[in-house]
Amino acid sequence: MSDFLNARLPDGRRVTIQIENGQFSGFSEALPGSVTAPDARDLGDLLVLPALVDSHVHLDKTFLGLPWRPHRSGPSVKERITAERDGRADLDLSVEARARVMLDQALSHGTTALRCHVDIDPDSKLDHLSQVMDARDAFSGRIDVQLVAFPQSGLCSAPGVHDLMDAALSDGAEIVGGIDPIGIDGDLDGHLDAIFGLAEKHGAGIDIHLHDPGHRGALELRDIAARTLASGLGGRVMVSHAFALSTVDDQTLDLTLTDLAEAGVAIMTAVPGAVPMLPVARIREAGVVVCAGSDNVRDAWSPFGNADMLERAMLVAYRCGFRTDEGLAIALDLATEAAAQAIGLGMWGLEIGAPADFIAVDAETVAEAVVNRPPRGYVVKGGLVVAGTLA
Repeated sequence: MSDFLNARLPDGRRVTIQIENGQFSGFSEALPGSVTAPDARDLGDLLVLPALVDSHVHLDKTFLGLPWRPHRSGPSVKERITAERDGRADLDLSVEARARVMLDQALSHGTTALRCHVDIDPDSKLDHLSQVMDARDAFSGRIDVQLVAFPQSGLCSAPGVHDLMDAALSDGAEIVGGIDPIGIDGDLDGHLDAIFGLAEKHGAGIDIHLHDPGHRGALELRDIAARTLASGLGGRVMVSHAFALSTVDDQTLDLTLTDLAEAGVAIMTAVPGAVPMLPVARIREAGVVVCAGSDNVRDAWSPFGNADMLERAMLVAYRCGFRTDEGLAIALDLATEAAAQAIGLGMWGLEIGAPADFIAVDAETVAEAVVNRPPRGYVVKGGLVVAGTLA
């Protein structure tokens, strides 16, 4: 059992946080003469928020740990994939070393759980997966890492990738990845047959990158929803990016969101700056779980990104026009409880029985925390302080 004294909850209550077996066991108002554990930590009236969850990162791609590298743009997704793959030989730091730097940075910002997509392709085979798994092991007990076997170069069109994906899922990847069934593989049915087949074989969830815009992307989304419903995978399938939802007419959007909600398919946005923002409020109103992720953190795809999900919540609010306190709280939800739900973490947040994962920051309210993104005074995982400027 451990106690955290003088904690301020989002509803304004000042409490002692009680923790047993790594879970919240109570939030009690401190009374004169009350007995506390001898090792209790005094939070000094800092605001307590749920720990952050990054629902989409690429630990094997980051350049963190390397000197600054100028960004080299590419005109299409396919050409950027090729350019990134060709540039791997020019990196002087291993995948594992760079992944460790990024995990440390994410943890310092208050992320205690994340989902990582790892490239599986004819060149790297399972090497990236092995190195990221080693990095994950090094952070065990401080940050939880889900691994997605990600066929970025194609699944049906890249030789041997289906078998590599099968092996990756046997070796420890928990989620089947996919990418643009039409735009990359040019075979909607073949790509989705393969993904859902691997998921059934390994009892795995699914997370598909979908950049295809407009009606083509909406068609893919509705097909994914139909297959999810038919396979009973509701709550275990996510589509990342889903740019189609911001590039179709209202009628197509409503039809697509209805299908996604019925099937239990979640949507992830990385808050991209160069394309229309997803209609987050409308997606939530339709009953679809929508969450946020970092995606690229200073890599071949983007020079931006710092693995700070509180900053990502601010960007959600900024791009969506969420300016009220209620709207800013929704933005934080995308980086905490909604993200936890989307990647299947179960209970999350400041509730009795939930994992005792939280951050403590110098802010008056949730809204101020999202706007100002103050330093994380304490980062707590399972009741243990694992990072923070005051730790």
